[in-house]
Amino acid sequence: MSNIRGKAYGMNVITPMKRWKTKILNILFKVLTIKALQKDLHSLSFIHFARWTVIPSKKFPNFPEQPTKEFLKYDYMMFESNFNGSWNEYIDAFNSVLSLKLNLIWFWSENYPGSQPLTPFKDYITHNQIYTDYYYMAYPGSAVNDVKNALDVHRSFQDLVKLTEQDDAQFDKSFNKFFVGAQNKLGASGSLGSEMT
Repeated sequence: MSNIRGKAYGMNVITPMKRWKTKILNILFKVLTIKALQKDLHSLSFIHFARWTVIPSKKFPNFPEQPTKEFLKYDYMMFESNFNGSWNEYIDAFNSVLSLKLNLIWFWSENYPGSQPLTPFKDYITHNQIYTDYYYMAYPGSAVNDVKNALDVHRSFQDLVKLTEQDDAQFDKSFNKFFVGAQNKLGASGSLGSEMT
């Protein structure tokens, strides 16, 4: 299925914007990269990453076979994201948590309807989405929480290894504490999805 690899969905949305708006949006991006302003995005634990990039019309590549450079009327903003779950769940959650920031960013794109009501916003995303048949993921069989849990278990195990010099009774207590903490963090990973040959 297009856009899906293992437990993740890859999304690419490209929207046109008038060139004079690019400078304003680039300033806005610098403000929004302040860590304190990203707390709400980090609370959405099913998102692997989300990124907006402006591609100026003058920076588009020119294919060697093209005798002349193509003139583009607009600059383009590209939104890329990988996430776990369905497209609808992602848009709903993204919109409910980041509605104001979505409006601040996409306001500059042509024909943007606003993030509320939700149906026109979803239609806008669908209309501008580019479907992805293939993309790379480090852990396609794992959700974001699977990776976080695996890191927690690894750290806990490293701490347990340091306690191997304890006497048997103390180590038994340490092992049981490790086991109880780790048992709910060892979920099965999912399918890797179809392989490209």
